[in-house]
Amino acid sequence: MIDVFTFEKNLKKAQIENCYLFCGIDEFIIKENIRKLVQKSIKTDFADFNYIKFDGSSLESFDPVINACETLPFMSDKKVVLVYRAAFIGDEQNGKSKLSYEFNSIQNYLKNVPEHCILILYYLFKNKRDKISKKIYGLDKYLCIVRTDKVKGYQLENKVQEFFDERVKNIKKVDLRIFCSLMNDNNLNMIENEVEKLCCYTYGRDIEREDIKKVFLKSSEEDIFDLVNAISNKKIKDALHILNELIYGGAKISYILSMIERQFNILLKIKLYLEYGSTKKEAMEKLNIKSEYGYSVMLSQSKKFTLNQLKRAVEMCLNTEEKLKSLSTDERIEMELLIINTTA
Repeated sequence: MIDVFTFEKNLKKAQIENCYLFCGIDEFIIKENIRKLVQKSIKTDFADFNYIKFDGSSLESFDPVINACETLPFMSDKKVVLVYRAAFIGDEQNGKSKLSYEFNSIQNYLKNVPEHCILILYYLFKNKRDKISKKIYGLDKYLCIVRTDKVKGYQLENKVQEFFDERVKNIKKVDLRIFCSLMNDNNLNMIENEVEKLCCYTYGRDIEREDIKKVFLKSSEEDIFDLVNAISNKKIKDALHILNELIYGGAKISYILSMIERQFNILLKIKLYLEYGSTKKEAMEKLNIKSEYGYSVMLSQSKKFTLNQLKRAVEMCLNTEEKLKSLSTDERIEMELLIINTTA
C-alpha cells in the first residue's frame, strides 16, 4: 500500500503497475491521479478506443470488465480499464452488492490482469470516519493500493502552491500558509475553486495578505456565522436566503456544506469542552480561536442547541455529503433539506 505522493513519484519514473485500487474520501484527488496515469499510459489520439470506463455502483457482473481487459489495445501498447465508484469493494458488512458475492473470483482475476492492460478500481469512503477495511487490506498482495488521505501540512501547501503556479500567480510562503489554514476541510476540489477566486480578485497583480483576509474571512467565516445563527434562531427563511446568496455569489455547494459542518463541529466541541470544565481560554486554545468576539458569537450559538441536536446536525451534514456524491441528486434541494432539518 502506498500514499498518493509515492504514486506520483513512481509515475514520474514510469514505474507503472498493471492493476490499481485507489481508495479515500476525496474524489478529486483520486480522479486527478487517475487522469495523470491515463495520460502517461495511452496516447490521446486513441483514447476513445483504449480507455474503457465502468460504473462500479451499477455493475451486475464483472464479466464486461474482464472482457474489456482481455481485448487487445488498438494501435497502442497499453489500454486502461477503469471501474469507478466500485462500491462492491467495501461491501464487507452487508454484502448487498451482487458483485460482493463474486468477490473471490474478482480477486483471482486481479492476479492475472494481462500485461497490455492497466486495470484501475476506485472506492470512495462513505464519510470521514471510514477506515481501510480488512477486505481492502487483503487485496494488497494482488494489486497496488493507493491510499488518498486528506493532504495536510507541507504536502497541502505544496499542492496549493501548484494551483497558484498553474495560474502563474505569485504568493509569498507566509501568505500561502495563511491561505491554507483557512481551507478547513482539505478538499482539493474546493481549495482549487478558492485559489481561482483569489486569482480573479487580484487580477493583474501579486497576492497580498489583505486580499486573503478580505476574500475569505468575510465570505466564508462571517457568512457561515450568519447562516448557522439563522438556523440556531429557527429562522428558516433567513437561513435559506443566506444559502441562496452564497450560491448566487459563486460559492460551491460542497464548500458551503463543508463550512456548515465545520461550524457545527466547533459548536459541538465548545459545548463538550465547557461541560467537561474547560475555561474559555482553554477552549479557545484547543479550537485555535484567536478572537474573543468570534468565540463569544460561537458560544452564544452553541447554547441554542442541545448536545444531541449538535451531534445530530453533524451527522446530517455527513449524510448530506454522501448524498451529494450521487449524480442524480439535486444539490440545492439537499442543502435546503439540511437547513430545514437542522432547525427542527
